[in-house]
Amino acid sequence: MKTSSGISVILRLEMETQQANFVDIAAAVSEAEGDIVAIDVIESSNEISVRDITINARNQSQTDEIIKNIGRIPGVKVLTVSDRTFLVHIGGKVEIKSKRPIQNRDDLSRVYTPGVARICEAIAEERENAYKLTIKRNTVAIISDGTAVLGLGDIGPYAAMPVMEGKAMLFKQLANVDAFPICLDTKDTQEIIDTIVRLAPGFGGINLEDISAPRCFEIERALRERLDIPVFHDDQHGTAVVILAGLLNALKIVGKKIEECKIVVTGMGAAGVACTKILLSAGARHVIGTDKDGILSRSQTYTNPVWQEIASITNPDNIEGPLEDALVDADVFIGVSRGNILTRDSIRTMAKDPIVFAMANPQPEIDPEEAIGVVRVLATGRSDYPNQINNVLCFPGIFRGAFDCRATDINEEMKVAAAHAIASIITDSQLNEQYIIPSVFNNQVVKRVKEAVIKAAVKSGVARKVPRNRKEADDNEWL
Repeated sequence: MKTSSGISVILRLEMETQQANFVDIAAAVSEAEGDIVAIDVIESSNEISVRDITINARNQSQTDEIIKNIGRIPGVKVLTVSDRTFLVHIGGKVEIKSKRPIQNRDDLSRVYTPGVARICEAIAEERENAYKLTIKRNTVAIISDGTAVLGLGDIGPYAAMPVMEGKAMLFKQLANVDAFPICLDTKDTQEIIDTIVRLAPGFGGINLEDISAPRCFEIERALRERLDIPVFHDDQHGTAVVILAGLLNALKIVGKKIEECKIVVTGMGAAGVACTKILLSAGARHVIGTDKDGILSRSQTYTNPVWQEIASITNPDNIEGPLEDALVDADVFIGVSRGNILTRDSIRTMAKDPIVFAMANPQPEIDPEEAIGVVRVLATGRSDYPNQINNVLCFPGIFRGAFDCRATDINEEMKVAAAHAIASIITDSQLNEQYIIPSVFNNQVVKRVKEAVIKAAVKSGVARKVPRNRKEADDNEWL
């Protein structure tokens, strides 16, 4: 049986040598359908043996069953249970380090008082100097209120912190961007906006994360109006960029052009709305948005102003009805909604060589195994199937590019350019139904996205500088 490594635990077991053996333990783990991936002997004598057994399981309930089964074996005692994921998070996952050591009184006088006063005065005279003389030019704030965390929903700011920390790690490792995780203890939209505006002087960009819709739209819009630094809601635009990248390559496989395709997007939350808009920006002409109440149509009036906007720019034939009606003769289905809403029969009503992006997590809109034989190209948000649509492909390179040209915004032109850059990494000879999107560990991703974003920023007029080729240029610029 295929198991996921979603939960990995280390069980320290004390085994009485004359009474218990490893075969019994392996059988207990197998009975609960777990996988033993490593065995380490910690201590051994004629009487007892202490071993660490590393086990992968699908979820917590399966892990509990494994521990219970082992605990029933005569002569075996479970001493400790260490969850490897929890161990990674102990004490947090990020830290701050100084770029230069303070080794003597002279160093101290330069980095702090009295020498630092001259730097403060230089910035007070010309605010732009903050980009040269502080961390601002390379620092992003990752900000959440904890209301829409992963698939967990509204779990609050304290519980959201591990996600923000993880994202900070990715920013640094992949794009050398310094990122600070910040979780706000308020759900008040105006308070969030005002707080971020007041925090902004220390940052070169704002990455909004895991904020529930429709509040996230208002927050992002207000911040983009009030701040002169890039503001990017990754749940919206990161997802949209990577979906577009995958779609561009999927369309190559089936020999279709985006301008000629009928595309159905279901789930008009943050990701669905952004996905719809970027598709239109990329040239799509026939996009239909749907949600739990069916197709969004200009004939209807919606209390959600964002839905009203989407209805006004999509569905050119102004059709009405359920999702199934929208799917008839559709070339592409993009789901950012909920699991198991798509069937084999409904896919059969789509056009030849249907493309399906089933992005709901943990259960996609259609089970990938069920889609075999009726879908030409399938993508999901899961790592255990081919063609994973992962935001990590997008946000590090986008912010790296925006910082390097000191962009005032991350606009649609930059997002579309990023999508094309991601898609371009896979060559025509590599492209196939199981490989339409590069790995998040492909070292070309950030470089290509950065370069494309800079070009688009310069062309669209939001870049405040054209980066020099020399890596050390910024450091010497003040000299």
